[in-house]
Amino acid sequence: MRTRGAILVVEGAGRPYAISRPLKILDIELDPPGPTEALVRIGAAGLCHSDLSVIEGNRPRPLPMLLGHEAAGIVVSVGQDVHGLDVGDHVITTFVPACRLCESCRSGRPALCEPGNASNVAGTLLSGERRIHLGDRVINHHVGISAFAEYAVISAKSLVKVPAALPFDVAAAFGCAVITGVGAAINAAQVEPGMAVAVIGLGGVGMAAVMGARAVGASPIVAIDLNPDKLSIAAEFGATATFQASQPDLIAAVRATTAGGVDAALEMAGSVQALNIAWAITRRGGTTVTSGLPRSDSMASYSPAQLVAEERILRGSYLGSGDPTNDVPKYIGWYQQGRLPVERLISSHLLLDDINSGMDLLASASGLRHMVSFEE
Repeated sequence: MRTRGAILVVEGAGRPYAISRPLKILDIELDPPGPTEALVRIGAAGLCHSDLSVIEGNRPRPLPMLLGHEAAGIVVSVGQDVHGLDVGDHVITTFVPACRLCESCRSGRPALCEPGNASNVAGTLLSGERRIHLGDRVINHHVGISAFAEYAVISAKSLVKVPAALPFDVAAAFGCAVITGVGAAINAAQVEPGMAVAVIGLGGVGMAAVMGARAVGASPIVAIDLNPDKLSIAAEFGATATFQASQPDLIAAVRATTAGGVDAALEMAGSVQALNIAWAITRRGGTTVTSGLPRSDSMASYSPAQLVAEERILRGSYLGSGDPTNDVPKYIGWYQQGRLPVERLISSHLLLDDINSGMDLLASASGLRHMVSFEE
């Protein structure tokens, strides 16, 4: 079938993207879904720093590539070996397809699925196939999703069924921002009632982490960012103390506010500087979690003696360190109960033709989540 999508042909285009237009809106051809795949009509797709990192060249991927990985839509057709999904089901996308057969999947860590991560790096679906064409040229898939298009062929292993009553823009946010941010707090940091928590970096993922910490009763909750407007929003989401990341006495101020440091510090900014702050404000015996994904050549250093003598934990968190098939329904339940006001993450709605301007908003840290809307 023919559809329209946003194709990245060259990395490293200069800003503003509204002028350089790194994403080309083109007519493309989609193959029918394979035996384990589904054709999805996209309702909304979120703009995320993972997309921006590919545009900037900070996360090299095979080109040309149709970007987009945080999305919600409706199943149009399914392959013959797909079970548990039917035509008409509302679904969200998750950016690691879990094969459920490899050692990581069988040990309960589908975010580390070996075939899933290999296919993501290669620019294919989990099947190893590419279903997107531009004339005679084959187009790569972005982490098995490629949601910046009216329609997408996606592995059923990348889809989670959601209630049809959920608005597409809200549903889409659960596929990356919510599952990554809330999951980092709940699964990776294991935040519990009364724990002192800090979140550094208040984009969509960071704000979701603040929401998640509040939802389970953490207190105090410290929010840190360079942007004062985002600090105000974080306070509305449940942060009990806010600090600008640039203030000279930041570490001492946070430690004073939290009686010596936080039990869990969550780095969501994707920078070594933010991770250093997270490490410095974590108390003895505490946990520092990083989900921000800085450049692949970024390096950080820590004292092994401090790690041992203070019984510190430093860990990464990918896809919320959980299982989307279990976590997404739970988080949606929290949203329905009013514990996760996910709708407040949505800053703007864009048309597909305006996606380059949306990337400018994302690059300038304006707003939280900008959504490309495909609803008529």
